[in-house]
Amino acid sequence: MKLHESYTFHAQQYQQLKDLVARGEGLTLEFKRKAAFPDKIVREMIAFANTKGGILLVGIGDDLSIPGLKYPDDESYVIRQALQKCTPPLAYTETFIPVGNARTVLQYEIPESIVKPHGLLVGAARKESFVRVEDKSIKASREMRQIIRRLGMKRDVYFHYGDYEKLLMQYLDKHPSITLQTFMAISGLKKSQASSKLILLTVARVLKVTPHERGDLYSLVLRPGSRSTGT
Repeated sequence: MKLHESYTFHAQQYQQLKDLVARGEGLTLEFKRKAAFPDKIVREMIAFANTKGGILLVGIGDDLSIPGLKYPDDESYVIRQALQKCTPPLAYTETFIPVGNARTVLQYEIPESIVKPHGLLVGAARKESFVRVEDKSIKASREMRQIIRRLGMKRDVYFHYGDYEKLLMQYLDKHPSITLQTFMAISGLKKSQASSKLILLTVARVLKVTPHERGDLYSLVLRPGSRSTGT
């Protein structure tokens, strides 16, 4: 573990930090007071990498205060240790930002990944992935993980527009969204079959998905003029 070091205070850097904090948490910005639970911090970083990228600041209060960290090297160490459980490895930039009174904020910049989805190893074999929705990071469903992976492959996608697809479109003409469970109920399809159809239509960009802890929401992608019904 590194010993605590003294970092040089820069007024401009501190002002940039204050401006960033004033924005409040959102899709690409998250605050943590300290690294008491490093796995939770890594989950936030994974969610950023799996979504649009973002910045995570450690040493920021929920009230947008900037108390900083007394021992930033120690906090950095436990975060880097937790990051070893991330697979595939996560790209990030770590910056130490002195805020006065011998206190420092840790800033982590995480770009949107090109090898997503990333996940956190839990136990010997299980991996949990996370995505960012507004100002929250939530656990990604099996469907969401598949959609992220397949969208990253950037391949042409073809699907058959059959009776089940027609039924789905008719439902979405009358309702703003549908869940996997509802699609199973109205179609009579098994979970694996219904899941595969929703994944394929989302990858084909006929549907869009909004991750949700109580069940992902699938809705129609609105296109100017008309809606595509198949390829």
